[in-house]
Amino acid sequence: MKRIILIAGLIFALCLSSYARKFVSGGTTHTPLGKYKIEVDDNYIKVNGLQHRPYVISFENTGLEVRVAVTMEKGCRKYYVLSDNLSLQYVSNRHYFGVELLDKELEKDGFRTSDQALNRAEYFHQKALTTGERWRRDKTPLIAAFYPKLLNNTENVLAVK
Repeated sequence: MKRIILIAGLIFALCLSSYARKFVSGGTTHTPLGKYKIEVDDNYIKVNGLQHRPYVISFENTGLEVRVAVTMEKGCRKYYVLSDNLSLQYVSNRHYFGVELLDKELEKDGFRTSDQALNRAEYFHQKALTTGERWRRDKTPLIAAFYPKLLNNTENVLAVK
C-alpha cells in the first residue's frame, strides 16, 4: 500500500511539473526592478492573426510580467514585447537590433504603445542596441535587461507587488 501511495505521489508531482513554465534564462537589469527571469509560457497568445508561444519575463521586485512573442519576417526577426504598462517591439536584422513603436496593424488586437508610459530619452538611446552580426540569435535576455529602462514611471510598477 505504501508503494502505491508513493508511486501515485510521484506521478502527481511529475504531472504538476509538466504544466509549469520552463526556465530559459536569468540575469540583472541594473534598475530598481532587480533581477529578471525568462520562462516559456504554455498559454498561447494571438499576435497579427497568428498564435505564438511567448516568453514571459518576470522581475524580482515587482509583479510586472512581460510577454514576448517572436516572429520571423523577411530579413528580420520581430520581438513583440507586451505588458499592461508598456507594449512595444524590438527588431533584429542584418544591420541593427533596436526598439520601435508597435506596428499599426497590432491595434486591432488591442496592443499599442502608450506615449505616457514611454521614457522618450531612453527610447531614442535604444533605437540601435547592437550591430546586426549574429542577428538570428535570441535577443530575449537583452530585451529583459533593457526594457525596464523604457518605463517612464518605475515607482508605479514597483508599487504593484
